[in-house]
Amino acid sequence: MYIPKHFQISDEQEAVEFIKRYSFGTLVTTENDLPIATHIPFTVSQRDEQMILTSHIALANPQSKTLLQNRVLCIFTEPHAYISPIHYEKELSVPTWNYLAVHAYGKVELIEDENAKLVMLEDMIRFYNDTAYLDQWTRLPLDFKTRMAKGITAFNIIVDDLQGKKKLSQNRTTIEKDNIIKAFETSADANEKEIGRYMSKEQSAD
Repeated sequence: MYIPKHFQISDEQEAVEFIKRYSFGTLVTTENDLPIATHIPFTVSQRDEQMILTSHIALANPQSKTLLQNRVLCIFTEPHAYISPIHYEKELSVPTWNYLAVHAYGKVELIEDENAKLVMLEDMIRFYNDTAYLDQWTRLPLDFKTRMAKGITAFNIIVDDLQGKKKLSQNRTTIEKDNIIKAFETSADANEKEIGRYMSKEQSAD
């Protein structure tokens, strides 16, 4: 990912927290030089100081056959907002887009044991705080859950490269950033409100 220095997320924990918040990501693999992508939720954990992303896709998904071929890429992004030049001090300006994104690269290890798959599924229910379904899950017949596990390809991604970018008008003047924040604070658009909050937090940290 192209990341100018002033847009870089240099704090790894900040990137991890972003993934936890926006954990519905895009899994990208390649086959015969062709990129393949699936949109799936992930859980995040640590193992021996390494970041682990865990998820699953349908066994019938052709991408299942590509997971071990090369390193994979997981993309996490949201929120984002169009930035109009009307917020800038100079009239001769161009529009842009503010956004946050994290790219995680790593190698896949398959989770093939059926009991381990069931643990993974339960961990995902807990990760997403679905307490109502967790209670239901514990009552489901084991043979039903086992059949479910047989229909998925479960895996861990051992992350070896984490790249984070927050493009929040850091290259603009304080007045221009304040103009954007004020406009977004009263916006009806959820993305603009969220970008405004991120920009305000970034301003406070400076």
